[in-house]
Parts: sequence; C-alpha cells; structure tokens
Amino acid sequence: MSSLVFDAQSEISAKARDLHFRSLVVDTHTDTTQRFIFDNFDLGARHADGSVDIPRMREGGLGAIFFAVWIRGTITGREAVERALAQIEAIRRQVALHPNDLAAAATAGDIRRARAAGKIAVLTAVEGGHMMNSDLGVLREFSSLGVSYMTLTHTHNTEWADASTAKPAHNGLSDFGKRAIGEMNRLGMIVDVSHISDKALCDVLAVSEAPVLASHSSCQALCNSPRNLSDEMMRALAARDGVVQINFHMGFLSQEFRDAEKAQPELGKQIEAESEKRCGENDACQILESDKIVRGFVAEGKLPRVDWTLIVDHVDHAVKAAGVNHVGLGSDFDGAEMPYGMEDASGLPRITDALLRRGYSETDIEKILGGNALRLMQDVEAAAKSRKGNIA
Repeated sequence: MSSLVFDAQSEISAKARDLHFRSLVVDTHTDTTQRFIFDNFDLGARHADGSVDIPRMREGGLGAIFFAVWIRGTITGREAVERALAQIEAIRRQVALHPNDLAAAATAGDIRRARAAGKIAVLTAVEGGHMMNSDLGVLREFSSLGVSYMTLTHTHNTEWADASTAKPAHNGLSDFGKRAIGEMNRLGMIVDVSHISDKALCDVLAVSEAPVLASHSSCQALCNSPRNLSDEMMRALAARDGVVQINFHMGFLSQEFRDAEKAQPELGKQIEAESEKRCGENDACQILESDKIVRGFVAEGKLPRVDWTLIVDHVDHAVKAAGVNHVGLGSDFDGAEMPYGMEDASGLPRITDALLRRGYSETDIEKILGGNALRLMQDVEAAAKSRKGNIA
C-alpha cells in the first residue's frame, strides 16, 4: 500500500470513512486515457506513478469516473476524429479487460447498475470540440459510442467556439456552435463549459435546453485563472440547474502558485522543454514528467507548495456562490499537477473527512461527492427524451 493511502486513511475519522464508502463518488474528469494510448497501460495494476488505476480507485472509493478523450487543439480535421475514435476504443478495451471491476456506462441508470454490481462505472468524455471536425454526424457517432459529455473547446478556439485561453474569434459561439448545442441536447449529451470563454458560456446558457456542466473548473475568486469560474458564472450555471466540478490542479487552486508561475515564465519554458526532451511526442509521459519537474521546483523553493486542503476551500466557496446542489468534483487526475496530499485517487476520502469537519451534513456531502453530477445526468437525459422520445 502506498504511503499516501496509509497517511490519508489513518487521518480519517470512522464516521467520514463510513460516509465516504457508502456514498456514490463521481469524478467527472480524468486524463488517464493518454496512458492507454501511449504507454500500453494496464488499469488493473497498481502503478507507482500517475494518479489513477483500479487499486487506487478502490482505495479512494470511486464509484464512477469519466475518462477524457483528448488531443492537442492544433490537431484538426479528419485526423482529430480518427484519434478521438482510437481513444474511445482504448477506454472500451480497458473495461473489457477488467469485467470484474469495471462496467461501461453512459447514463445515470448505468452508474447505479454498476454500483449495485460492486463495479466502478466508466464513462467517456470528449475534451475539445475540434475532435468533431465541425460535423454533426461525428457528434452523433460519438454519442452512439457512449460519449457522455463534450467539452466545447480545449485551450484553442474551435471553428465555432471561443476558448478561455485564446483571443476571441466568434464572440462566444458561432451559429454552427449554437446548432451543435441543440444537437447535443437532442442526443442527451452533456454540454461541458470548462475551457470556454465567458461569452461562450453565456451563449451556451442562453441556447441550451438542458442543464450544463463545468466538468473541471475551480473558483476565480480564490485563484484568478481564466480557466476558473467567477461567482456570477457559477450562479448563472446554478440558475439553470447546472453543476460546477472542482478541479484539483495546483495552478487553479492557489493564487500564490499562479503568481509565482507568472513571475517566472522561464520555469514554464523549462518544464515544456524538459518534458518534450524526455518524452518526445508521448503526451502521457509529458504530463507525468511535468508534474515531477514542478515538484522539483517546489523542493527548490522556486514554486510554493500547494496543499490538498485548497480543494475543500474551493468546494466551500462554490457552495456559497452556487448552492450545495450545484457543486462536485472533477479532479483532472493524470492531466495536471496535483496538490500535495491528493497525488492520486486513493486520497479522495480526505475530502469527505474535511467537509464533515467544516460542518457539512452527510446529505450535502453525498451531493458534492457525486449526487449532484448524477442528478444533472438525469436532467439532461430527461430533456432529451422530452424532445425525441427514448434515447437510442
């Protein structure tokens, strides 16, 4: 057993442990899929690196996990589609390899059935609308393969939506982008607003007939990153029954960490150069190496240490801004630098313990751990059924 598991779980009260492991815990965003593609990765084995595998998911009490299909936003056209389809197949293959532990899921009902069978529900998400190649037929193909949500952009604008980290090109969503939202509503596919610009988010809320998800975004009031959501945006999301899933990335949790990064741009260049040198075009390797390099900078005092408790600060702030029915967890495991004490999925019970210590009721903690995400899924499915009958 890893030291993290021992330390994390030895600190947790019996009440918190009982609550956590009888709750349905849902993580709406992890990037482990890159390892399936690049590293011949076996999800069933315990690994010394990264954040997610079946043993550590079990130790962390995860009941459902969304694996993100991701490619760089600079890769477009049919190549982007084909790479996305290969990653979807890689996720399906992991489920087939581990039928005693994993169950493929695309709906709230699927998650409940997996839970009843003692399995972890595995869901698929597409992180970046560039992978649909501006083709609603591809969007429908993704849906038919079980994709539960699509993030409209990644760090670059698509041909129809503006990203939060790029110069606006469409003043939010283009007309085609609005049509894509309508088709996602019809298909019962969740619209994910993480990564998109503020104006694009406003456009989504104006157009979507179903609640929307921010699958992995934290609070701008605590860390002023364009990837985080303002209180106003969280309230607007909540007013439409949406949910904000808190991201664990150090650079989205800590203003001190973000300020130190901005003040030392040479560190970012060094991280990129070193990870590329060590890994070539292996994106999974680059992500893991970046984390190691960042931890080295922390040890040298070049960057501040970010503790896992900031995750709970962001949850607490989001609850105050949006309400307890509209907050959950979207870790970004295996896709970002994790805070100290939450290096992998085995540390998740710490969040339950911390929320109990802050006075949250068991009912409200169950909502944050996964109940809110499940409710949103049900609402999106119901909206689709009302438009076109039962989902195929």
